Amino acid sequence: MTLFDVQNLHVAVGGTEIIKGLTLSVPAGETHAIMGPNGSGKSTLAYALAGRDGYAVTQGSATLDGLNLLEASPEQRAGGGLFLSFQYPVEIPGLSAIAFLKASLNSLRAQHSEVALSAPEILKLIRARADALKISDEMLKRPLNVGFSGGEKKRFEALQMAVLAPRFAILDETDSGLDIDALKIVSESVNALRKPENGGAERGMLVITHYQRLLDYIKPDRVHVLAQGRIAASGGPELALELEREGYDKYLRAA
Repeated sequence: MTLFDVQNLHVAVGGTEIIKGLTLSVPAGETHAIMGPNGSGKSTLAYALAGRDGYAVTQGSATLDGLNLLEASPEQRAGGGLFLSFQYPVEIPGLSAIAFLKASLNSLRAQHSEVALSAPEILKLIRARADALKISDEMLKRPLNVGFSGGEKKRFEALQMAVLAPRFAILDETDSGLDIDALKIVSESVNALRKPENGGAERGMLVITHYQRLLDYIKPDRVHVLAQGRIAASGGPELALELEREGYDKYLRAA
């Protein structure tokens, strides 16, 4: 069953077309990777799907589990199960990390007409997920991402994903700023989410990266090459190894 489907997507930023007719489908239970050089449109695709201001979809369609993403607000997209892990997570002074998680989770529950969790219930859930990511109580009490290292920001995003349990996650260069130990910890958390919980529905993921390194830990079912705003090639995990050896030149020339 196709969970996430994008057809002939065109996206412009500041009047310049960046995504130029991109088509991509991810079945439930699969993880796909998008690889491409700088300027190919990887982050533009992620931001447009999440509904960020300034990223104008001029043509095409995008659906998640039947939800028309392009007609939904960013909040509705999140409520429908879409999660975006940012390449550069923002800092929010004055809001503790744990308060952010509590507000986010109960906001999602409200969209699904579910009863809000109490503070003790949420704290128990957060601590269970945080332990696996080696995130301390002290870090949870700090203002969101303020003073966090690059690795800490990415580990906290992995915690957000573990707590919110989205239907479809887009990971935009989630390996950026991670040393090898942190990369292993974050990847283990991401891989755990690939498995349905308590007989629940299968999830999907789209991993955006420059390098094969991340895909050694989060193993994709399919790999796509993005060049000049289009999918230039698709294949199995071996395609990522080819890109690591040979680079993107032949795909850029073809595009």
